[in-house]
Amino acid sequence: MLPSKFGKLSSFLMTKNLLNTSIARMSSGHNFETLQVSIPKPFVYHVELHRPKKRNALNEQMWKDISHCFKGLNDNPECRVVILSGAGKIFTAGIDMTGMMNLAPKLAECNDLARKAKILHPLITLYQDAISSLEKCCKPVLTAVHSACIGAGVDAITAADIRYCTKDAYFQVKETLIGMAADVGTLQRLPKVIGSQSLVRELCFTGRELPADEALTCGLVSKVFDDKESMIISALKIAEQIAAQSPVAVQTTKLSLIYSRDHNVQEGLDHIAQLNQFLLQSEDFSNAVV
Repeated sequence: MLPSKFGKLSSFLMTKNLLNTSIARMSSGHNFETLQVSIPKPFVYHVELHRPKKRNALNEQMWKDISHCFKGLNDNPECRVVILSGAGKIFTAGIDMTGMMNLAPKLAECNDLARKAKILHPLITLYQDAISSLEKCCKPVLTAVHSACIGAGVDAITAADIRYCTKDAYFQVKETLIGMAADVGTLQRLPKVIGSQSLVRELCFTGRELPADEALTCGLVSKVFDDKESMIISALKIAEQIAAQSPVAVQTTKLSLIYSRDHNVQEGLDHIAQLNQFLLQSEDFSNAVV
C-alpha cells in the first residue's frame, strides 16, 4: 500500500494553499489570451480553449498559447495530468481562416514561389509545434470533446492520450473541403490512433463528419457521454486516479508508449529497460513494494 497515495494532501488548508500557489505561478508566467487554465483538483490542470464567440477557432495567438501552456505544464511539478476541453457551444471549429486571409496580401507581394514558401513554412511549423506540445508534454493529456471537433481539433485530440466525447459530438478532417491537405498531425497520428487505414483515408479524402457512436466503435474515443457536464465529471475522476499514482511511473509509461508506437517491439523493449533501470530505484517503487 502506497503511503498517502504519493503525496495526496492531508488537509483542506494545504490543498487550498497548493492551488493558490499553482494558480499564482501559472498566472505570473503565462497570461493566456485564448486559454483558461484552472486547477479543479490537486495536481489536475484543466485547460479550456477559450474563444467561445469565435467557436474556439485557432488563431495565431491560440497556437502560441497552446504551445507555451503545455510546455509550461510539462515543467510544472504540481501538474500530474491535464484535461483539455472547449468553452462555449463547441470544442473547436478548427483553424481561424481570418488569419489565413490576412496572410494573402503578404503572399501576393511575392512573385517568387520560393519566397512565398519561406513565409508559409514557419507558420506551418508553429502550428505543428503547438499540437505536438500535447504529445511532448510528459503529463497525460485527456481531451473532452463536445459538439464539433473540426480540422485542427482532430489534430489536437490525436496528440492526446485519452479521448472522451459527448453523444452530440462529431469529428471532421475538413482540409480537403477547403483545398488543402491536413498538415498539423492528423495524417501522421490518426492512422495510429484508430488502426483502420481504410477509414482514415475515407475520412481524410471526403471530409465527412464522423459521429460519436462511430468514433467510439473505431477507437477514436474510449467513452461517450450524454452531455458535457457528465463528461467533465468523469474526466475529473479519471484524472484524479492518474494523479494519485507515482508521477515518475506515469510519465515513464507515457514516454515508453509514444516511443514504442514509433519503433519496433525490440527497440521498445530496449528503451523501457533503459528507463526502468532507474525507475526501479525510485522511492515510489520502494514504498510500493514494502
